[in-house]
Amino acid sequence: MSRSLKKGPYIDYKLEKKVLDAVSSNKKVVIKTWSRATMISPDFVGQTIA
Repeated sequence: MSRSLKKGPYIDYKLEKKVLDAVSSNKKVVIKTWSRATMISPDFVGQTIA
């Protein structure tokens, strides 16, 4: 079952912070997460998330 459109996308704030830190530092690091429900935002493209 997909997420309702009226609720909007779910993005875990801790995961988003880790990705933005990696993007700003221009480092290619593997970001570990257990947040499977998080939608992939355009900021996540190019990052390795495990």
